Amino acid sequence: MRYVEPLFRPPSEAESLIFQVTVGCSHNACTFCAMYRTKRYAVREVEDLLDEIREAGKRWPEAPRVFLGDGDALAAPTQTLLAVLRALRENLPWLRRVSLYASPSNLLEKSPEELWTLREAGLSLFYLGLESGDDDVLRAVRKGATAAQTVEAVKRGHAAGMRSSVMLLLGLGGVEGSENHAARSAEALNAMQPHHLSCLTWFPVPQAPLHRRMATGKFVLPDDAGILAELETLLRRLALEETVFRANHASNPLPIGGRLSRDREKLLAAVDAARRGLLPLRPAFLRGT
Repeated sequence: MRYVEPLFRPPSEAESLIFQVTVGCSHNACTFCAMYRTKRYAVREVEDLLDEIREAGKRWPEAPRVFLGDGDALAAPTQTLLAVLRALRENLPWLRRVSLYASPSNLLEKSPEELWTLREAGLSLFYLGLESGDDDVLRAVRKGATAAQTVEAVKRGHAAGMRSSVMLLLGLGGVEGSENHAARSAEALNAMQPHHLSCLTWFPVPQAPLHRRMATGKFVLPDDAGILAELETLLRRLALEETVFRANHASNPLPIGGRLSRDREKLLAAVDAARRGLLPLRPAFLRGT
């Protein structure tokens, strides 16, 4: 496939075919993110995408999964997405799942009817960054949506029959806002009940504006002990029924995972053991910090 680099995708899409429906991110203002700073947002030409899908169908007709890039492919016009989904269904007979990144505004800007149509055409899963449930944090990092708007957006996707994978950034509230960040995030997650929840730890990327605030002392990232305390607060307050929980991203000091409805005590025991030095933490140099 032809890409405009750099190209990003969720870790769970490592084996998926990727088609770059949009280039960059339609918002691209979050201060913690540097992923799309070198790109100008654009929707790619439909005919180019259809040519790539037909080519992929000849090379990998057995492909079971497809991920639609870039930063928030759901920002593309509904008719563009429908043309892509129809072509995928026609050219990849073994296709079982189509996913993409979405933002709260993407989901809220499309009507319930549009979302239903996209689901019926084959769009089954969206990845969305809550980042924080604390509106003070969301304003500070210029997320472009409130916690309530994000909850409503996820619920709209669920109502259309789509599954959700929501991301939370540990440490994003800084040292001072850590407790509120964890507590308010749990409230938002409880309200939306995502199918999957991934906790990542924010780490300084030089191209991200938040890195510059950190370098001047205006933002202080919690250390490993602070991140573990934040994770414990989150786990104790979450009331998720069927959510698959993961905090095993490479950025995290302690890789854990499970189902909150079944494994909460086991997860809390692991965090407690790590806080008391009984479990080793992932070395910082392996986490990109």
